[in-house]
Amino acid sequence: MQLRNDTMVLTLKQIVLIYLAMINVVTFFVYGIDKWKSQHNRWRVPESMLLGLAAIGGSVGAWLGMKAWHHKTQHKKFKYGVPVILVVQVALVIVILYLTR
Repeated sequence: MQLRNDTMVLTLKQIVLIYLAMINVVTFFVYGIDKWKSQHNRWRVPESMLLGLAAIGGSVGAWLGMKAWHHKTQHKKFKYGVPVILVVQVALVIVILYLTR
């Protein structure tokens, strides 16, 4: 972080890292909430939202949530989709970091 005129200015990379940390924590807990709801016959989180959270940057949280909560691990679109999204996002981050040196 850079200090400028006694105010804190975040760089774009810092903002992106903060966003990624937040979306992954949220995604992890949404997977846990959906698992709890499935066990208690409650209204469920739509699968499109679970996959959407992974797609907008929460793929690490989705993958960890699937493992920690043992949730959606047998559904093919999650079993294969979340890891594919994760690999694409990691590759994208690597390319962006390489290009912004």
